Amino acid sequence: MKIFDPEVVYVDKIVYGGQGLGELSDGRKVFVWGALPGETVRIEITKSKKSYAEGIAVEILTASPDRVEPRDECYLSTSPWQIMSFDREQEWKSRLVREAFEGEEISLESSITSSESSLRKCVNGVARVTGSPVDGDVTPRESLDALRDEEKIIGNLSVFTDHRDYFYRNKMEYSLWWDNESERISLAFHKRGSHQKIPITTSSIEHPEIFAEAQRIVAELNEKREEARKYQLLLVRANQHGEISSALFENGKSHPIMKNLTDEILGQKYSYSPNGFFQINLPVYEMALREIAANLGDAEKVVDMYAGVGTIGLSVARDRELTLVETNSSAYSEMMRNMNPVIASNAKQSTPDRHADMSARDDNIFGICAKSEDALEYITNDTTLILDPPRAGLDAKVVAKILESTPPRVIYLSCNPVTQARDIKSLLAKYRITRTKAFNFFPRTPHIENLVVLELNI
Repeated sequence: MKIFDPEVVYVDKIVYGGQGLGELSDGRKVFVWGALPGETVRIEITKSKKSYAEGIAVEILTASPDRVEPRDECYLSTSPWQIMSFDREQEWKSRLVREAFEGEEISLESSITSSESSLRKCVNGVARVTGSPVDGDVTPRESLDALRDEEKIIGNLSVFTDHRDYFYRNKMEYSLWWDNESERISLAFHKRGSHQKIPITTSSIEHPEIFAEAQRIVAELNEKREEARKYQLLLVRANQHGEISSALFENGKSHPIMKNLTDEILGQKYSYSPNGFFQINLPVYEMALREIAANLGDAEKVVDMYAGVGTIGLSVARDRELTLVETNSSAYSEMMRNMNPVIASNAKQSTPDRHADMSARDDNIFGICAKSEDALEYITNDTTLILDPPRAGLDAKVVAKILESTPPRVIYLSCNPVTQARDIKSLLAKYRITRTKAFNFFPRTPHIENLVVLELNI
């Protein structure tokens, strides 16, 4: 491996992806982990290309006032923003979302409705969802105050957080490290930007029960005199009640079958495989769902185009005519299992003529196993559309179908504001942005979820 001489650089800003941006002595831009805006740092270059380089700060020569001591020695591997204050993290996440849209010549500030109006709408909208946090004896004003407390407003773009910036992850994958001297196994993560493993003794972003379980399993392996090279990874997951499901994945063998877990989201119970897709930070995810529910309004027909195991559609629109589209067969199977109790509950609550205008089926919820671009017939002009695509964003066919069929409202949640902005730029030919809000699902990391509500121009 080629070794590069260390360089001293001044970091000007943070760019999308989470690295600091500086300039090398030869004029090339360099993307630096472990450095904050306003800092002068000595860096170790880890990648050198013709037009740019990447590196890691190894010495802080001039520190930013926003710098804080990271909790974990392994922070660069798991949560590289442990080095900045949480308030500053919130501000940078807001700024990076705005910059992603500005890159497509979209100004979010000019599109966002007032926070007070939207929060009141949120209270009224969520109250329709049975079992949601604002049901029962809570008054709209109390709910409005609670929602305002959850929100950190940066300019006109707000970032939702529950202020729990550590110990929030409900799933963790660990590597295993073999120490030749002690002949013992340790938990490990991969060094950022490489395949090299680094042993760890602490980790502060997952639930404490998860790390304790991982340590227990490693201790058991050491008692049995096992070797680390036998295993690919160790996966541990916990639900909101602290129940654990864990498994070792052995090299060259089929993945183990793990015990399913259950969690409740906005009053609806879900069963899921610990090795499958399920949200990592449920309290903040519920905040996003409340906002989605608020913006459904009086829609009677809802289509959830990237449904996963059904946690969006079934949580916010289970009392409507709901179609859930999912392409992954495992997620689809879990989604169908999660649908059954909802259908049974709806049947008990239905009046005799509740479904008189629907199909021959005796329920109001439909599951479709297909790619979204192969299920375009469900995008119609009388449906409210919920979108939560993977990082690549929407398929071009989906964008074209939305513009052709013109559903009155599109609610777009994204884990990648860059591709989200790209898609929305196309949709603005017939739509306008009425609401946007960012959610800090992954504190101490650069990752952010952004919600945009689009209304059809009339």
